[in-house]
Amino acid sequence: MLLINCPWCGARDMVEFTHGGDATKVYPKDPDAVTAEEWHEFVYLRDNPCGVHDEYWHHIAGCRQWLKLRRDTTTHDILATAPANEDLDR
Repeated sequence: MLLINCPWCGARDMVEFTHGGDATKVYPKDPDAVTAEEWHEFVYLRDNPCGVHDEYWHHIAGCRQWLKLRRDTTTHDILATAPANEDLDR
């Protein structure tokens, strides 16, 4: 069983969460200036990192809060969690 340490609820089973995507993507500062091709790349084209990666997760079956977590994609070890609007300690 994989446990995620929710900043609000504590350690909870992974089945209570849904994956929310890459937490390292930077949204365009001026969305109106972005071309359709650039939006397509931003929304649909993703890297598949191997190793430590920051992700958004949603505690859908709990407090319903968004959080960031740092996970090793090769081992699935969760290295850190924080509220979505806060930085993870490096």
